[in-house]
Amino acid sequence: MGISIGMITVDTADALKLARWWAEALGGEIAEENEGWFVTVALGAGRPMIAFQKVADPTPGKNRIHLDLRADDRTAEVERLIAAGATLVAERSMGDGFAWTTLADPDGNQFCVASD
Repeated sequence: MGISIGMITVDTADALKLARWWAEALGGEIAEENEGWFVTVALGAGRPMIAFQKVADPTPGKNRIHLDLRADDRTAEVERLIAAGATLVAERSMGDGFAWTTLADPDGNQFCVASD
């Protein structure tokens, strides 16, 4: 394939604060701070980076794109993320037994955590 995801960027009023939260949540590290206006988080070789861009007016309402995270132990990871500042939005499931948890980061951006 000739195209792949290189970086996922999130608009925020405080790029450095949110980048630090996601770096901790995903086990990444701050790669570039750029004086707090565009902060990148490296997640490891072969994985896309996640970036946080300071904007004066972040998009209001529910985010149109969200991260779907996979965890070996969904319950433990959800508990860890909530303790770190995430907010529980909902527990969800599909008829075939597949379940996931929707959370929001400290800026209110929703994301999901599921297990195999």
